[in-house]
Amino acid sequence: MKSILIAVVILVLSLVASPTEACAQDVSAYLGFGSAHDSSNGSQIDTFSEGTLYRTPSLGGFFMALGASVFINKQVGIGADLSWRAPEGDYAALKYRPSFYSLDGIFRPARWTTKRLEPELRAGIGGLRVRYSFDDQMACDQVPGCPDSTHFQVHFGVATRIYLADHIFLRPAMDVHYVNNFSEFGNNWVPQYSIGVGYGFGR
Repeated sequence: MKSILIAVVILVLSLVASPTEACAQDVSAYLGFGSAHDSSNGSQIDTFSEGTLYRTPSLGGFFMALGASVFINKQVGIGADLSWRAPEGDYAALKYRPSFYSLDGIFRPARWTTKRLEPELRAGIGGLRVRYSFDDQMACDQVPGCPDSTHFQVHFGVATRIYLADHIFLRPAMDVHYVNNFSEFGNNWVPQYSIGVGYGFGR
């Protein structure tokens, strides 16, 4: 999580600092709130080796998100996103926290863009990390992927900036993550929904 935050900061600062006018048409960042969903894989795990089986959960709960983007012209940009389950969840009697991160290309359709409304189509690649918290190493050993597992993901997203003022915007978004071999849960396709508040400049 720390590495992707550093990458976002470096990306934005490097492009903002560029002396070329075309390299900083529009720079923005946002904070979002929402949820991601996936089904349970249906497994039951004897986590503490005491004969009690614990079911693996479905993916859900409250997620937070951070993102930043830089447009190199009016329609084409790049962005970085990070989202994570804000409270840890329960996974077969252990605590866990998933986090998604991606680097995307962004396209803003000129046909649907107005002064106050800016739709975005996004596609990119990144990863998903699932990290577990536990007190008993033997319990961790019973749960596949514990203490930490990472999966490659392909990310697709649709979002709209709704400007409330010259620089402040709301950002409803729908994202879909294709997570390679996401065996901790029941499906490789993970939809995510969020609403964010952002700040942009250089429009």
